[in-house]
Amino acid sequence: MTEDHPILSNAVMNAEREAPSAENSARWPKAIQDPNNQRHPLFHVLWLTVNFLLIVSVFLAAYSAGWEFSTRRYLEGFSDAIVPATSPGDEKIEAILHWMAHGPARRSSGVEASQTDRDPTDTLNYDALLRVCGTATNAFINLVDTGGMQARRLLLMDSHQMTRHVVAEVLVDGRWIVVDPSFRVVLRGADGKTLTREELMDPAVFAAATRNVKGYDSSYTYDHTVHIRLARIRVFGALFRRILDRAFPGWEDTPTMTLLVERESFAALVASFLLVIFLVLFRACLRWYGEKRLGVHSVRIRQQIRRACHAFLDAT
Repeated sequence: MTEDHPILSNAVMNAEREAPSAENSARWPKAIQDPNNQRHPLFHVLWLTVNFLLIVSVFLAAYSAGWEFSTRRYLEGFSDAIVPATSPGDEKIEAILHWMAHGPARRSSGVEASQTDRDPTDTLNYDALLRVCGTATNAFINLVDTGGMQARRLLLMDSHQMTRHVVAEVLVDGRWIVVDPSFRVVLRGADGKTLTREELMDPAVFAAATRNVKGYDSSYTYDHTVHIRLARIRVFGALFRRILDRAFPGWEDTPTMTLLVERESFAALVASFLLVIFLVLFRACLRWYGEKRLGVHSVRIRQQIRRACHAFLDAT
């Protein structure tokens, strides 16, 4: 009798060891091979697709974050060499314009002078791009932003909603003054005072401000201006503007909106993070629908991690 006790004790101990693992396995969600899950193949295709897109979006977000970080470091190098850190706002603006007009020689070839180029690593280094109003404004706005000031672009439109000219507005002493980077000039009145967009709508003030600017086109008036041109989105552009103006008044006036269209890395960063948030929420809704409506149970990520940790610890 005494020899049977150790055998019985070992059997009980083995059963106790196996009991928790059986209990844990009962709590784990059904595997993908469960017959109940196989009744909804379309759901599984959608589930796998969403998970794949979520993984890709996370990698894109990480890449765009690194891209934006490297772009900011690059711009900070330019800003530190050009913009006096302790100077007032108007002196910082003049320092940037002076560098654009008289700075070190830049490459004159290797890139087309296109207004669609919004990469500051190009617009700051190619002389051809610094002579075009769109890309010159891009370079100026990125330097002003890195220099600790607020700036936004301003598009001068014609009666057909086509862009005639691009300038910049910089917030100095509570006023959004107008700067024309392509002509390297801060627009000033007859008394030498800097001017705002509203003041330049007066034809007499506009004429006085541009009288001494060589080659300045008199058609670059400020009667019709926008910060973000949605008219280039055919069919839906005007509708989008009406919706945004009604839902978010003043949405285009913020410097952040200007950076979205003037810095590709920042736009990629914002878009990728919004995509991650959207896919996370969509995945949660899809999982809820599968579990509550279809009876399909998917293994949650935290449970997969817990299972992997248990397996690793048991192996060790």
